[in-house]
Amino acid sequence: MENKPFVLAIVGATASGKTWLGVEMAKNFNGEVISADSMQIYKGLDIASAKPTKEEMQGIPHHLIDFLDRDISFSVSDYVKLANEKIQEILSRGKLPIIVGGTGLYIDSLLENIKFSEVKSDEKYREELYEIARTQGNEVLYSKLLETDPKAAETIHMNNTVRVVRALEVFHVTGRLFSELKAESRTEESPYNSLILGLNCSDRNVLYERINCRVDEMLRNGLVEEAKNIWEKGGLRTAGNAIGYKELIPFFEGNDTLENCVDKIKQETRRYAKRQLTWFRRNDRIQWIIFDDFGQKHQIYQKAEKTMVKYRNLWYNNSVYL
Repeated sequence: MENKPFVLAIVGATASGKTWLGVEMAKNFNGEVISADSMQIYKGLDIASAKPTKEEMQGIPHHLIDFLDRDISFSVSDYVKLANEKIQEILSRGKLPIIVGGTGLYIDSLLENIKFSEVKSDEKYREELYEIARTQGNEVLYSKLLETDPKAAETIHMNNTVRVVRALEVFHVTGRLFSELKAESRTEESPYNSLILGLNCSDRNVLYERINCRVDEMLRNGLVEEAKNIWEKGGLRTAGNAIGYKELIPFFEGNDTLENCVDKIKQETRRYAKRQLTWFRRNDRIQWIIFDDFGQKHQIYQKAEKTMVKYRNLWYNNSVYL
């Protein structure tokens, strides 16, 4: 194969262990991590987005985390541009770029080198749409997308307010459907050779139990306090629509109990995990590691390491990158 730089990606549903595996692979293969999470990019959204702590990072540099103000929108093309810049920086240091995250659109667009049409923004109109979501609910906003661009609505979840707003904004600015422009996005030859490791489990209930336990841990770590602080500083706009924040609004407004809101967080997180896995299963390049087949964490790592070595040797017997 052509002598392209090698990039490793680690994907999977929320709570599948991506952060841990990314750090372990970075420690043993001289790597640095680039996040591919659409919520971890925002400042202050630490707990619900499961942003890795300093202890979890174990001294491994992590990029594209905690760098953007919460009220700023961020597109997939923005991500691809910044991630490519970080990859080149990491390669220039003689290290391995490791993409870690669960936002499949980010990862596919980066590794498949998808080029997007540049569409200008309309901040005033965007704020009007967010106001509809805040005052009338996501259902009302989503119904506008269903009427305007049903094909786009098929691929965007009702609670993904950021994407719903962007699709409507694109139509408002250009007069063209978001789904049409997306279909016209072109794929060019990737500048990278890449291996994608995916974490999954054979028993979906195992993953769901891990999700429930993670939400309980988030509560112990101060999720309610963090969400309330965001809510009191102007409401949950753009990034604040992340799962784990918007579900707590009824509690803050005195319209529901904390217990019911927490149950809603767990339910929505499980649904999100299901959507993530549906997305990733469409990619036949992913080398899956079924984590509930292994009794110990080190066995999961050993499987990942063996797969990495196999593909590295296959592509680069005399590589200057690894």
